[in-house]
Amino acid sequence: MDASDTRAARAAAVAATIDRIRGIERDHGVTRGALAAIETEMLALAANEALFPAAEFPPPPAGEKASRRYLLQEDPDHRFALYLNALNPGNESKPHDHTTWAVVVAVEGQELNRVYRNEGNKLSVAREVMVEPGHGIGLMPDDIHSIHTLGDVPTRHLHMYGLALEKLDNRKAYDQATGEGIPYNANFMKPTVPAA
Repeated sequence: MDASDTRAARAAAVAATIDRIRGIERDHGVTRGALAAIETEMLALAANEALFPAAEFPPPPAGEKASRRYLLQEDPDHRFALYLNALNPGNESKPHDHTTWAVVVAVEGQELNRVYRNEGNKLSVAREVMVEPGHGIGLMPDDIHSIHTLGDVPTRHLHMYGLALEKLDNRKAYDQATGEGIPYNANFMKPTVPAA
């Protein structure tokens, strides 16, 4: 398949997947069960690795800690935004929330997600989920998590959000020792690479 055929196939697969995801949210609301159904849709999309070639979605240069965030599709009202996030191994984030639902699945690479319990004066790890091919994670709007990229290959992960990241201006990062939330810079979350 040449590059233009790949782009067309990807656009069609992404549009069809997001259409089904809209239906899941419409019919079931934002619940753990709905996120599990959305995760199933996203895992099927990510399993078609040929649609997301590393040559078209490269990570930052080796050793760089920044991410490359590629916008794949977003509704005109900024809902149902899908990104491909490429990161090098050795990256991690502060514990943070999203204020919207999120589902993350892997095309390639491993990302350990720590999901926290906020006990008011500290955070404790409630569970750990390894996002890797075949395994994803669904996060409710108030879930707090951190990411830790592992292994020796860059990650190419699909991130689906109920609302586009750059519209999330009430997000917070959390101090793990005190549980205190501080504003998480909305500008940090803008796509680094616009939709093609």
